[in-house]
Amino acid sequence: MYEFAYHRPGSLADAAGAVKKAKEGKLIAGGMTLLPTLKQRLASPSDLVDLAGVKELKGIKADGKTVTIGAMTRHVDVATSKDVAAKIPALAALAGGIGDAQVRNRGTIGGSIANNDPAADYPAGCLGLGATIKTNQREIKADDFFAGLFETALKDGEIVTSVSFPVPEKAAYVKFANPASRYATVGVFVARTASGVRVAVTGAGANGVFRVAEMEKALSARFSASALDGIKIAAGGLNSDIHASAEYRAHLIGVMAKRAVAACG
Repeated sequence: MYEFAYHRPGSLADAAGAVKKAKEGKLIAGGMTLLPTLKQRLASPSDLVDLAGVKELKGIKADGKTVTIGAMTRHVDVATSKDVAAKIPALAALAGGIGDAQVRNRGTIGGSIANNDPAADYPAGCLGLGATIKTNQREIKADDFFAGLFETALKDGEIVTSVSFPVPEKAAYVKFANPASRYATVGVFVARTASGVRVAVTGAGANGVFRVAEMEKALSARFSASALDGIKIAAGGLNSDIHASAEYRAHLIGVMAKRAVAACG
């Protein structure tokens, strides 16, 4: 690692202040991506601001229409939450399938979406459910938040505080996981809401998570796996790497989408 100043603020205001004062400050949540990056000397922040001590960023609240999860809430807490399981069981299942036990006990929802890894699970949940990402400055719709490969709408120093998920009528998340990392080679989140169906795909897009309008239209007309028959996903713009070709990922999107619809019951 390169040398940096370490800060552990106890409040959101102190965290925001520490980042603002820093020459080149970085926020750290669970550290699942940033710590390995620092160890490999691929990043050299002047200051590291640890959000672990900010209690106001932790916790889960649920009402009749919304589940709100604090940015520093760990994956394991979402996976085991009775409120999440009762309101949006697909989201609890998604969190329970992230990485391994060590990752789930350290990683956080805020850190995951702020990093916006193209194979991460939470971006699909956010986009599929039409979530609202709240920061210390504003509210951002999921459709506007994910801006590309490891890119988001967050401004310098802006801190994710919570994510609010509308409770859907039905939802499911199914992924074809890399056996080593448990990242999604392809993951598809399907949600049926009062305003229609949303289909979000992670792991496949060269620019990160995306929605599939043709599938959404077909499923809004008839919510059945067979409604997706004949829909072909173009390989152009999809990832191609040592794990799967773009053509294979295009095929997997169709397979995973059908399984997700079937899982909705």
